[in-house]
Amino acid sequence: MHTEHDWITTPITADLIRGALDLEHTPHGVLPHRLPARARAQNTDPQLVAAEAQPSGVRLVFRTRATSVELDTLPTKRVYAGAPPRPDGVYDLLVDGRPAAQSSVRGGGNTLTVDMTAGTATHEPGAPGTLRFDGLPDRMKNIEIWLPHNETTELVALRGNAPVEPVTAGDEGRKVWLHHGSSISHGSDAASPTAIWPALAAALGGVELINLGLAGSALLDPFTARAMRDTPADLISVKIGINLVNTDLMRLRAFGPAVHGFLDTIREGHPTTPLLVVSPLYCPIHEDTPGPTALDLTTIGTGELRFQPMGDPAERAAGKLTLNVIREELSRIVKQRTADDPNLRHLDGRALYGESDFAELPLPDQLHPDAATHRRIGERFAELAFTAPRPLFPNPEPALQKD
Repeated sequence: MHTEHDWITTPITADLIRGALDLEHTPHGVLPHRLPARARAQNTDPQLVAAEAQPSGVRLVFRTRATSVELDTLPTKRVYAGAPPRPDGVYDLLVDGRPAAQSSVRGGGNTLTVDMTAGTATHEPGAPGTLRFDGLPDRMKNIEIWLPHNETTELVALRGNAPVEPVTAGDEGRKVWLHHGSSISHGSDAASPTAIWPALAAALGGVELINLGLAGSALLDPFTARAMRDTPADLISVKIGINLVNTDLMRLRAFGPAVHGFLDTIREGHPTTPLLVVSPLYCPIHEDTPGPTALDLTTIGTGELRFQPMGDPAERAAGKLTLNVIREELSRIVKQRTADDPNLRHLDGRALYGESDFAELPLPDQLHPDAATHRRIGERFAELAFTAPRPLFPNPEPALQKD
């Protein structure tokens, strides 16, 4: 552990944090949020409350000559009653953009115990823990500490054995990619925060990620569209579909106008920014069967989570949504809008993960990709969006980067 005379403590301020749209000051330190306070005030869904506070894509970025760095954090760890313990959240350390170390906060933190059968949750407060990274190169370098994508994390203190200074994002010359999607974009079942598919794609594409992948919450919420409207970005993507089926939230009649409204709102703040609409990945349980989706509670005690569809394919006639219905509608909407919006593009999600991919790399719980599949999706997205001969995200002209 540290001693006061060995270390220099640096206040954790907004200029050291990327990927968050807001910082909440708490009794312990700062809590990164991926939705701004105004959006959070308009939300009453506990699922979204938890998802947006999990810092997927959020990282500390700074320059230093320090060879040792410590970070105190207060995580909130989730425990599911009757299920085996979940692994501790992983922190990824990058030096000059290259993976250098991983660590976790063990033995500390708050505990949130969720009883899926009773529909209850209890919170037990805990103490902060400390991460320490030693043996860093003895030279001036850029350090990134990516926070756990699936564990709410309050930042308490940052220390090093040399001074720390912020890195201005614009100085690195990378375009900012703003992405919104479901738990798959959030990083469910990925190995670590830099191994979620949007982070992998961003690294391969050389862009700066702001990840609004919100588990269970890609629901065309107007406050999310307004948050995207008000966030500076050079490239924008929205991945729409699976959560609308999961929740059985709306019918086809409401879906089309809601998509138009979501895109209209984004365009209020980004009228010419390249905007990509991505339809759902392949998911057999909901290709032609509507939701809602339910957790198979009989598998929890074995440590295996599996999801199952609760709808009936015949309900499509009444306007219930399936993945194929959503893909067709998104394709139609984008084709219609491109007559007046030449910077709008469409990507069928099955180009990222399709039927043949499922045969090779099945979804372990019938819904979420595993670590290997996150890598495949990230590599394919990077190729299609950033590096193909005619990429879906063409390099915007300098004048377009200011909108």
